[in-house]
Amino acid sequence: MTTDISHLTLEQKASLLSGRDFWSTKSLEEAGIPSLVLTDGPHGIRRQAGDADHLGIDDSLPSTCFPPAVAVGSSWDPDMAARVGTAVGEEGVAFGVAVVLGPGVNIKRSPLCGRNFEYYSEDPYLSGVLGAAHVNALQAAGPGASVKHFAANNQETERMRVSADVDERTLREIYLPAFERVVTEAGPATVMCSYNKVNGVYASRNRWLLTDVLRGDWGFTGAVVSDWGAVSNRVDSVRAGMDLEMPGSNGTTDAEIVDAVHNGQLDESIVDESVRRVLALTELPHAATDDLDTDAHHRVARDVAADSVVLLKNRGILPLSSGSSIAVIGAFATQPRFQGGGSSHINPTRTDVTLDEIRTLAADQGSTVVSAQGYALDDTDPSSGQNASLRAEAVAAALTADVAIVFAGLSDREESEGFDRTSLQLPDEQVELIHAVAASGTPTVVVLSNGGVVTLEGWHDNVDAIVEGWLLGQAGGGAIADVLFGVVNPSGHLAETIPLRLEDNPSWLNFPGEQGHVRYSEGIFVGYRYYTTAGVPVRYPFGHGLSYTTFETTDVLSTVTGSDSVRARVTVTNSGDRAGKHVVQIYVATTTGPVRRPQRELRAFAKVTLQPGESRQVEFDLDRRAFAYWDIELGRFVVPAGEYTVQVCADASTVLEEQTVTLAGDAVIRELTMDSTVGDWFSHPVVGPALMAGLQASMTPEQAEQAAQNPDALKMVESMPMQQFLVFTNGALPVDSLEQLIELSKAPAPAP
Repeated sequence: MTTDISHLTLEQKASLLSGRDFWSTKSLEEAGIPSLVLTDGPHGIRRQAGDADHLGIDDSLPSTCFPPAVAVGSSWDPDMAARVGTAVGEEGVAFGVAVVLGPGVNIKRSPLCGRNFEYYSEDPYLSGVLGAAHVNALQAAGPGASVKHFAANNQETERMRVSADVDERTLREIYLPAFERVVTEAGPATVMCSYNKVNGVYASRNRWLLTDVLRGDWGFTGAVVSDWGAVSNRVDSVRAGMDLEMPGSNGTTDAEIVDAVHNGQLDESIVDESVRRVLALTELPHAATDDLDTDAHHRVARDVAADSVVLLKNRGILPLSSGSSIAVIGAFATQPRFQGGGSSHINPTRTDVTLDEIRTLAADQGSTVVSAQGYALDDTDPSSGQNASLRAEAVAAALTADVAIVFAGLSDREESEGFDRTSLQLPDEQVELIHAVAASGTPTVVVLSNGGVVTLEGWHDNVDAIVEGWLLGQAGGGAIADVLFGVVNPSGHLAETIPLRLEDNPSWLNFPGEQGHVRYSEGIFVGYRYYTTAGVPVRYPFGHGLSYTTFETTDVLSTVTGSDSVRARVTVTNSGDRAGKHVVQIYVATTTGPVRRPQRELRAFAKVTLQPGESRQVEFDLDRRAFAYWDIELGRFVVPAGEYTVQVCADASTVLEEQTVTLAGDAVIRELTMDSTVGDWFSHPVVGPALMAGLQASMTPEQAEQAAQNPDALKMVESMPMQQFLVFTNGALPVDSLEQLIELSKAPAPAP
């Protein structure tokens, strides 16, 4: 498809920048421009053939529901993210979808966000690596991706109008890097701008976001598409760099663009740029092939799900022993919840029922299974006594078994797109069931199904094992059975912290905001960055995950490879008697530089498969971003000279081995002004010595003696702007000399 648009009228060009209907773009048959389909798809294709909607209310064609991002995030495995991306891309081609809306890489600022099941992690590095793997694989399969929701879209409450008020350092270090990595390493066809405002300006017409950062800083060349219904001012949006409004508006806003060009409010060249970016999407495959291998994709879904399960706690009760009697308890065992509610809701090609999958594997191992419902998912009347009766039946079943497995979690009523949670609690009837079964004396395993973190407090210590299953997609029932019986060794690790209390979360006081604003007052101290730095205890830290085998970490070596780079090597050994996967986690800790840094930050990771007794050396190249902070004065990332500790960790709270290295860093010379502080002047590497020498030369012997007797006198005034210092000291330093020193401070620093 040519991007020559000289033959198109202004009206035609404007029409190409909004949808024809809910899921497709307009065609111009006379110009050979086809209509394209864009549809939801972060973990599966939601292709609607009939009535269309954006909240998953109307039916869609059957497609594979792969594990959502909450599960893939806990896999810590780019290969698994890529397998999902490939399969989703293949199904997109089968359904004739040109652009798949996903993945979501927003940061889990609060565990209460109702859409956390669509996002990978509370850490931008982990989210970015997994998101880039997904996009690269999806686009290699054919369709384009739409990484979303750009940016600072971290809640559902008032999501279509709330202003996320975030300082630039926090944006650059926490909320933008995952998008940056996907853009620079995977080149998504589109980026979806979010509903919310960022610092008072809607994302859909935020030029700083869409043009200065996305296109200018990161070099994005694709199209920006709006979230569905996110455009509040079409002309401002096009001017800011938003290309495609979805869904369509029956031509109403197209006419606004035409009028704006005619009256001089919008330059037609800006319209032309957007049209070219939208027309580039027509190069993507968009004819349906109907070639859908549902069996193969169901196997992919099961593999990824099993890789994502996190074993939180185990007193030796798992894996289940051969020949044991098992009580399977809880409605989720027969009515599995495997995906979230809202726009990404998939009509699955099939669903693995967990109880059935357990029965199949139990039969293979000579075990027996009894079951009990335990609670009613649809009981909205606590006074009915239904749950009490079901609970009694469950306890009776547990008393007949060697081990009881209680399935608990959250339904779509508790969490979904469109609203945020107000609590981390499981439903009361489920907590009561866990207590009752554990009190029976039968060893008890709890398996969780939830899209966001739930609290384990009150019952954690009473059970023998806890399996965090998150939402695992349509094959999740089989994956859970595989892990329980040890067919698959658990290898998932938490991609978000499980706190002891909701009030411990750093966003608690400012989530979800008030009066149209949500203040990100915790700054960069999100998730584990806060808990580790503040010394706040948690139930399970970011990165935690148990296994049925054991691993040892030895021979850690960190070698400086440049002024701002390090190569880290570590040897990992499977010291147990089972094959398994291990996640090597590399963090960096430092107090170097002029800003407050977290206790440690994840900077690299790798998931390796090891046979019993096998050892492997794993190598990581840590580039400058592993050591950098965003400097708000210089407007760029800076690596200060100094010491950095490279830590190999079991999780964000547990350091296994560490080594400290010294980096030369960036030669940063800051320009001085009369508003710079006295401390800035005297600490300046060029001006400071000259200023001190001049000051000493101008002192009388008495003044010099007083200065020697009071060496800390400078501390009293170091925060004072130089202009005020001169007033207080009655011109102790000649202004003309200071002006010469200001010019000296402007000498260019070496390029980083």
